[in-house]
Amino acid sequence: MTHPNQTSSAKERVLIFDTTLRDGEQCPGATMTFEEKLEIADALDAMGVDIIEAGFPIASEGDFEAVSAIARRIGRASVAGLARAIGADIARAGEAVRHAARPRIHTFVSVSPIHLEHQMRKSQQEVLDIITATVTQARNLVEDVEWSGMDSTRTPIDYLCRAVETAIKAGATTINLPDTVGYATPDEYRAMFKAVRERVPNADKAIFSAHCHNDLGLAVANSLAALEGGVRQIECTINGIGERAGNAALEEIVMALKVRGDTLPYETGIDSTHLMRVSKAVSTACSFPVQYNKAIVGRNAFAHESGIHQDGMLKNNTTYEIMTPASVGVTKTSLVMGKHSGRAAFRSKLKEMGYALGDNQLEDAFTRFKALADRKKHVYDEDIEALVDDNIATANDRIRLESLTVIAGTRGPQRATMKLDVEGRSVTEEAEGNGPIDAVFNAIAAIVPHEARLELYDVHAVTEGTDAQAEVTVRLARDGASVTGRGADPDTLVASAKAYLSALNKLIARGGRLHAQAAE
Repeated sequence: MTHPNQTSSAKERVLIFDTTLRDGEQCPGATMTFEEKLEIADALDAMGVDIIEAGFPIASEGDFEAVSAIARRIGRASVAGLARAIGADIARAGEAVRHAARPRIHTFVSVSPIHLEHQMRKSQQEVLDIITATVTQARNLVEDVEWSGMDSTRTPIDYLCRAVETAIKAGATTINLPDTVGYATPDEYRAMFKAVRERVPNADKAIFSAHCHNDLGLAVANSLAALEGGVRQIECTINGIGERAGNAALEEIVMALKVRGDTLPYETGIDSTHLMRVSKAVSTACSFPVQYNKAIVGRNAFAHESGIHQDGMLKNNTTYEIMTPASVGVTKTSLVMGKHSGRAAFRSKLKEMGYALGDNQLEDAFTRFKALADRKKHVYDEDIEALVDDNIATANDRIRLESLTVIAGTRGPQRATMKLDVEGRSVTEEAEGNGPIDAVFNAIAAIVPHEARLELYDVHAVTEGTDAQAEVTVRLARDGASVTGRGADPDTLVASAKAYLSALNKLIARGGRLHAQAAE
């Protein structure tokens, strides 16, 4: 394993540990399919991520299969599987990553008094014994073992040092001290790492890692502060997705180190020109829109509306931009395709935009593109992205929209007539509603009865113009679990139906029963 301090420049190397596929997927509603996980893992590897935490193998058979598949296909990055400090967990993680070129087992246990008393119900010595046994077990399976002390920032420093020393002595090569509940401030987090590294006698035998949650909006600030405390691995997610308020955002950390190298003398192996494309891939897979004003990858990150700002930009773009759009993979919206464009031009455009589709996917995407070009006057890059991402996201759906007709206006009730392909069978239904959207969703429920509750409905335009594609996001909840779906179409009602069906398909994929009406 390459030590992070080995670098060709004066800057010290920081390892980027991406946990989008594990911690990110724990974000309510952010479930990804098997195929989406493989696609994202490939994108992370191509971008230069050092360690990909591919999942929690003991959690489900699906998680195990995804981690195993990613371990087999990733050739450059280390592939990690998460495991609790339980023998069965560690064995399962070891089995999942054993085919990786660089396998890692990441095991964790609670160390704070509040966790030990209320969750673990163990004494401090019992937890130390657990650390010895489980880290030793993991080290016997793989050479690269990461140990995490859950809730480290609320743990007395004396006991935290004992736990770290125990983990390293048992064979841990990376020590992660997470801010599990997003409680720490930058000064506190920096001081914690500094104290542990100074007081633990075998600290030089491990790489220290930061893992921060964003409950107080300090995840990125805490991660950067940890570098000054001796951390050389940062754990983060694309778009900052994750439990509760999310994790430290990979794109923000990478660009902070790149732009402010004068005060942060560290470097990563990330090719930042991939950031926007990977951000969009994760957003599509999770059906989680990126907020417009999100740093680095938000659609407004390089937009300037203020007259003063625009004046400065026209004179010199460095007046209001501290990084170039191209440095994070942002290209200017451009009219590039039309209804007369052929397959070769379409394939070339997709390659330029970072897509690599198989023959069948390409043919389906091209058919959709031609249909869109016939309906829409101008086809922009964003239109093609929405079209292709929607195509990829629905590739394995069991329920598909065939046709939709809606009667709406001031004289209600509004009515929707819908035809769905349900596992190869065409089913048609009409339904009324309090507005056209309600009618559309009622028609879906009439064909595919379910008990899911609508938690979120959001719509925005992909590009400018009255003929712009609408991108709709729908979140459904059932039995305490949430899933999010997204759909795009020039017709807002069609996009709404696609988004609802996308979410419904995800619920079914998670074990929901499918009871549809008889076919026509």
